[in-house]
This record gives sequence, structure tokens and C-alpha cells, in this order.
Amino acid sequence: MFQRFIRAIRSMFGGMVSSMEDPKLILEQNIRELNDQIPQMNENIATVKANMMMLQKEADRYEKSVKELTNKIKSAINADRDDIAEGYAMQLEKHKQNLEQSREQLKFAEQAYEKALKVKQAFMREKDRKIKEAREAMRASERAEWQAKVADTLEQFEMGGIDQTHDEMVNRLNENTAKNEARMELALDSVDTKTMEIEANAEKMRAQELISQFKREMGKSESLPESDTDAPGKEGRVEIDKPSESADKSGKTIGKDRTKS
Repeated sequence: MFQRFIRAIRSMFGGMVSSMEDPKLILEQNIRELNDQIPQMNENIATVKANMMMLQKEADRYEKSVKELTNKIKSAINADRDDIAEGYAMQLEKHKQNLEQSREQLKFAEQAYEKALKVKQAFMREKDRKIKEAREAMRASERAEWQAKVADTLEQFEMGGIDQTHDEMVNRLNENTAKNEARMELALDSVDTKTMEIEANAEKMRAQELISQFKREMGKSESLPESDTDAPGKEGRVEIDKPSESADKSGKTIGKDRTKS
């Protein structure tokens, strides 16, 4: 019974926590935490490297000391000073032991440094992979949110009657356009355009007759035959005839009689 109560409490609070979690914000926080771990890792690697360098210097110092003590022992032996050589020999033995220990510690320090570098490289690869994956997921989430907004807008078009209003207004404009075009056609049909054309042609012919009459009175030309004036492209053309045979006041003939004389 108690376990069931505990499970109920955990499920209730777990649901509340899940509802409060924002995956995008959590991923951004994870990216910041991964980037924040790099300085601490660099500091640890620097500490390991510093220990390795210290052991390397210590081993070099003991190695140098061993060489110097060896030379001193040889010099004391050559000088038949075995007592001095014995003192140097004890120091040499102790420095050799220290040198061996330093070299052993240096070996472990170098291995630790190499391992730290490998761990850092692995961490950087994993960090880059996780950050890339998180950013891709966030971009996908942003695209999904935009698509959801578009879908909501389309749904609002249908649910809010925007589509219906749009279609209705377009249909109204089309109906008004059709009505106006029909009215224009009816207005044109109601006007007797043929009669207007006949009257216009009659006025034009009357004007041509008046012009021809004026020209005849002025003795310049005669009007063309009716068939020529009606021909297309020849309206208003006037040809001047050759002078006919006539007699002047003095009784002399003009024309054929004159040419014969």
C-alpha cells in the first residue's frame, strides 16, 4: 500500500516536472554546460603536464648528480683517497635510487598526460557531436513551430469564414463585371448604328457634290463618275480633262482646226 502511494506521488510530481520542461531550453543549457567543462579540463591537463615537467627536471638533476659523483669517485681513487671515494660512493648510491624513482614516476606522469590528452580529444568530439545534434534538433523544432503556425492560419481561414468571404467577394466582383459588360452590349445594340453610318455616308457624298459644283463653276475640273467616286481609295480624286474644241470671240478655232493650219 505504501509503495503504491509512493508511486502515485512520484507519477504526479513527475508529470508536473515533465510539463514544466522545455526541451529547447534544456538543450541550450546542456550546450552551455558542455562548453563550461572545457576550461576545467584544460586546467586538469595543465596540472598533469606540470607534474610531468617537474619529475623530468628532477630526473635530469639526479642524473647530472650521478655523473658528477662518479667522476669524483674516480678522481679520489686515482689520488689514493679511498676514504673520500667511499663517502662519494654512498651519495652516489642514494642518488641512483632517487634517479630510478624519479624515472619511474616520470613514466607514469607521461602516461597520465597522454591519457588526459586522449580524454580531451574524445570529449571534444563528443561535445561537438552533441552540440551539432542539439542545434539540428532545435532548428527542426523551429521549422515545426513555423509549420504549426501556418497550419493554424489555414485552419483559421476555414473556421473563421475567411475562405467563404473571399470567394463571396470575388464572385460579387465577377458578377458586377459581367453585368456592366452586358449593359454595355445592350446599350450598343439599342443604338441604330446602321442608320448612323448611312447618314454619315450621305453627308459625305453631299459634301463631295458641293465641292465638285464649286470646282465646275471655277472652271477647274469636273467631278468623277459616280462609280469612280464610290471606289475605295479614290474618294475626292479629281482629274483635269484636256480642253475641248471651242471658238474664241474672233472666230478662230481652237483644237483640231488650229492644228491642221
